[in-house]
Amino acid sequence: MPIRQLATLFLLLLISPALTAAQPLVDGGWLAANLGKPDLLVLDLQPKPAYQQYHVPGAIHSDYGSWRRTDAKSVPQMLPPVKDLEQLIGGLGIDNTTQVVLVVTGRSAGEMASATRVYWTFKALGHDNVSILDGGLVAYAQDRSHPLENRVNQPVGKPFKAHPRAEYLVRTEQVKDALDRNIRLVDNRSSAEHMGLVSGKKERPGTIPGAVNLPFDWLTVNRGATFHTPENLKRIYQAAGVPLDGEQISFCHTGHRTSLAWFVSHELLGNDKAQLYDGSTAEWAANPSLPLEQKIRLN
Repeated sequence: MPIRQLATLFLLLLISPALTAAQPLVDGGWLAANLGKPDLLVLDLQPKPAYQQYHVPGAIHSDYGSWRRTDAKSVPQMLPPVKDLEQLIGGLGIDNTTQVVLVVTGRSAGEMASATRVYWTFKALGHDNVSILDGGLVAYAQDRSHPLENRVNQPVGKPFKAHPRAEYLVRTEQVKDALDRNIRLVDNRSSAEHMGLVSGKKERPGTIPGAVNLPFDWLTVNRGATFHTPENLKRIYQAAGVPLDGEQISFCHTGHRTSLAWFVSHELLGNDKAQLYDGSTAEWAANPSLPLEQKIRLN
């Protein structure tokens, strides 16, 4: 092949949207333009009945519950063992070269947290080629030129090999150490939970001492599934007293809601020292030997 043709081919590969490094967020226009690319897989995290009603063409359904598990210490909703996740991901038709786009319905911040939790899981396993559809299907379907379907798509299994990142798995001992070192802790639960007015079953009310409160649903527009702009996110962080950089560990009740805040801190605002405590208060508050701060005590 002549040198000029080789150069042209190389340039086309560089600018091809499907071959560029995955961005944390993609919009409906990008997704519609890239549907059908052989290296792209849309992973639908809607409840099964919603998926059967409508979804992005070619999307593979995955039950969100399969991405979480009660661990050996009876802490609920934790990251499953690596080998189990390898089987799950490979069984969905994803290998180490697949570009994954995560999709939820898009009605609430809680739904979007399902996508950010699975996104965090991929990152923890060393798979960076993953994105989230901003606004979910609700935003995608606002443009009537974007295709939808209701056919149930069956995955073709592929081998997936995890390359776990230890820094993504914050344990209780590390949170205790963070308390001693005055590392910023961020509570992404509701204000009522943070203040100690509401608690989970068999758990003490309150928060980890010194934690600041930044409810996760402040980070999306009208508590929906579309993220605020980076400029507005910075304003929200400043108002809540959460630094934009430096070491910080976020938590909620089971690691679901705080995954959305981790996604904002680590992926959208670029704080590579932001971490997520998977056990969160489901683990911490259930252990009477660990300190807890109840800001409001009721009789």
